[in-house]
Amino acid sequence: MEVVVVKFKRGAKPYYFGSGGLELKRGQGVIVETARGQEFATVTDPKHETDEKNIVPPLKNILRIATERDLETVAKNEERRPEAMKICKEKIAARGLPMKLIDCEFTFDGSKVIFTFTAEGRVDFRELVKDLASVFRIRIELKQVGIRDETKILGGIAPCGRECCCAGCMPEFKKVSIKMAKNQGLSLNPGKISGLCGRLMCCLAYENEYYAGACKQMPKLGGSVGTPEGRGVVVAENMLKMTVRVKIEKDGALIYRDFPLEEIRFKRAAESEKEEKEEEEAEE
Repeated sequence: MEVVVVKFKRGAKPYYFGSGGLELKRGQGVIVETARGQEFATVTDPKHETDEKNIVPPLKNILRIATERDLETVAKNEERRPEAMKICKEKIAARGLPMKLIDCEFTFDGSKVIFTFTAEGRVDFRELVKDLASVFRIRIELKQVGIRDETKILGGIAPCGRECCCAGCMPEFKKVSIKMAKNQGLSLNPGKISGLCGRLMCCLAYENEYYAGACKQMPKLGGSVGTPEGRGVVVAENMLKMTVRVKIEKDGALIYRDFPLEEIRFKRAAESEKEEKEEEEAEE
């Protein structure tokens, strides 16, 4: 099924729409109908094929290509943002609320302003909404998000020196776990495997499938293995080159050698599990 892919913000989740018979180009501004009314979006792929199961019915069509007037409206809404942020921060401080404002956004038609914040727990902001409504004279929405969402919204430079994946190239958060870091042989120091949000770095999931498979083929660190030069102890592994560094005692001295995995003789975890299972069955 051919659809048009649009995004409402840079780095945000992509959404599918029908073309409505319009000739569209990548990077073009369009107006679409959403749950909160008409919104401005940017075309990221004018002709994208996807399976029908990926479409949430009914598939809405793009209403029209954005005009100069639409672009001016978007620019004016963006110009209102800094002042709105300033006012909201002042109201939060005046109420002494334990919350951190991180973003605000005016809807395309200007009928509502959405303030996004983080907080350690639930916050009673009912009085704050009244304060803001008396200033802006439009509908007010306050939305609480988590610490990972904060980094996605604010962006920043990750430990690798590039823009945070969540803010630049990752529409949705990936599930990450400490096991992924272990599979890749990384230091389990939280400061080295955590992103700006303080959580595990999303990029740990990128190559996890490869490392998870490679890890199963490798001998255990500290394990005894056979090599062409005799038995030794595994001291290091390189899962990219698929080599193993072994410490061997030879003629009263310790030597270290790197061997390709296929030259190493050891009992793999899968084989050990199979033997243990066979022994248990035999005992029964």
